[in-house]
Amino acid sequence: MSDFPSNKFDRGRHFAKAGLKVGTNYAKYHLNKLVNKNVNGEEKKQLNEKNAAAIYNEFTQLRGTALKIAQSLSMDYSGLLPDEYIDIMSQAQYRVPPINKALVRSIIKKELEQYPEQIFKSFDTDAIAAASIGQVHQGILPDGKKVAVKIQYPHIRDTISSDLSMARAIFNRMVKGDISQYFDEVGNKLLEETDYLQEGKEIEFYANRYTSDHLITPRWYQELSTDKILTMSFVSGMHLEEFLKTNPDQQERDHFGQLLWDFFHEQINESHTIHADAHPGNFLFTPDKKLGVLDFGCVKKFPRDFFFFYMYALPAHLNNDKSELSQLFHRLEILGYGAHSSQNDEKNFEFFRNFGRAFTKPYRYDQFDFGDTSFKDEIGYFITMATSFDEPVGSRHFVYASRVHLGLYTMLMKIHARVDTRKSREIIDHYIASERSHFIDESGSFVQHTPDNKK
Repeated sequence: MSDFPSNKFDRGRHFAKAGLKVGTNYAKYHLNKLVNKNVNGEEKKQLNEKNAAAIYNEFTQLRGTALKIAQSLSMDYSGLLPDEYIDIMSQAQYRVPPINKALVRSIIKKELEQYPEQIFKSFDTDAIAAASIGQVHQGILPDGKKVAVKIQYPHIRDTISSDLSMARAIFNRMVKGDISQYFDEVGNKLLEETDYLQEGKEIEFYANRYTSDHLITPRWYQELSTDKILTMSFVSGMHLEEFLKTNPDQQERDHFGQLLWDFFHEQINESHTIHADAHPGNFLFTPDKKLGVLDFGCVKKFPRDFFFFYMYALPAHLNNDKSELSQLFHRLEILGYGAHSSQNDEKNFEFFRNFGRAFTKPYRYDQFDFGDTSFKDEIGYFITMATSFDEPVGSRHFVYASRVHLGLYTMLMKIHARVDTRKSREIIDHYIASERSHFIDESGSFVQHTPDNKK
């Protein structure tokens, strides 16, 4: 069991340790390049793996903002970080050390004014899940209802600003170009994620809007919640890794894969609001064949213009009209932005045009097989190529848009699911038709009004 380093000095030591390891690894790598002219891509891959491991080891002890930053940036998949980080950082979804039991009891007493045994019929002081911002415990209410109680680690909100500054210094060594806007985006979401009352409202929003015969979400117990304690109904089921260990047949794989695919596409509507934490730890496959959706701290409300143009990328790539794609890439800040935009725009255009054609492949067919390894290899190729860019490109909102979309693809590829895409294409077409006149004129040109995707 582990305590939480909450003061700036203790947290600074962990950041300094991680930074020293990263710096040492880079020094050894560059010295080797000077001495050994045959240094190849394998040595660079090993460097990335060593640096990712060093950051992971320290940031899992820090938890909080530090770990959330690493998770968010490593799940971006847009080339902001080398892809070796994705594999290593994904371990943090399941292997974060919990805080000690005494601290759990004191937090509940402070927030709910009573100890857990005075509130619950029973309360398990051993966490059933521990993540970056808080950990989850199982309890039973006096009326016998089972609940999940999420407890926020102490002083998390107070550490966000200093953690961002220290983490940025480390990542600046590994990422070319200006990454400030991406860190600002992660920082803004972290402030929202540390407000458990806001998360409770999101739980109710999703429960009221999306609960169905095929999908289940928790319900919020507002009277047993504060901004640092979140109590919700308990949803039972298997996580992805547990599900796969049961050796499910293709019909089961397709069933749950379809539920995942449909859930994410059903969120494409006028609210522009998406469950933006698409990793396996946030979904359950229930005994009655429903999809359980968990953790509503990272719900992203996208600016209207970014959301439209991100959705419009599907027909634009399917049509492969270069003029239209050029307009689209400018609106999404893929072209025309950055210190070296003029010399890189042509290269970026061709890269993202080809990447887009590969990425939209599932929508080109009525049914798509995510078990096709050639698709995984193709997407992996483009992600790897993106790490060689001179600087990050794209709107800061891609941090969560790509996290959602590629997170979904990754889960479906692990399941080897075959999904029917017809309904999802209809949803996207309907959304675009309803918004088109606001952004595209009758001649097909994009309306040049002030973008709000900077907000």
